[in-house]
Amino acid sequence: MLRFVLRLAGFLLVAAAFVGLVADGVRTIANAQFTFTPLGQVLFRLFPDHFPVLEPAITRHVHPLLWDPVVLNLMLAPASVVGFALGALLLWLGRARPERIGYLAER
Repeated sequence: MLRFVLRLAGFLLVAAAFVGLVADGVRTIANAQFTFTPLGQVLFRLFPDHFPVLEPAITRHVHPLLWDPVVLNLMLAPASVVGFALGALLLWLGRARPERIGYLAER
């Protein structure tokens, strides 16, 4: 059951990343310059109340160095690329087990 949920979430993330990639491509063609939607902007639109509390929570409760080089650069990354990567990771985690070689296939 958990593998099904992981695969479903992975497919949904890959589909959402593809939609974001198409939207960024349309915006790039319309503006005649390369533009992309950063992950931080998407998260701010999805969670407007909780997003501003993210920096103080990470710097206070986890570690201050985690915010500046790691999370800040992740928030500036294109949302479609992060969505593809996270979706691929979830699809990989939810993959079916390979058949054992040398064991009887009939049960």
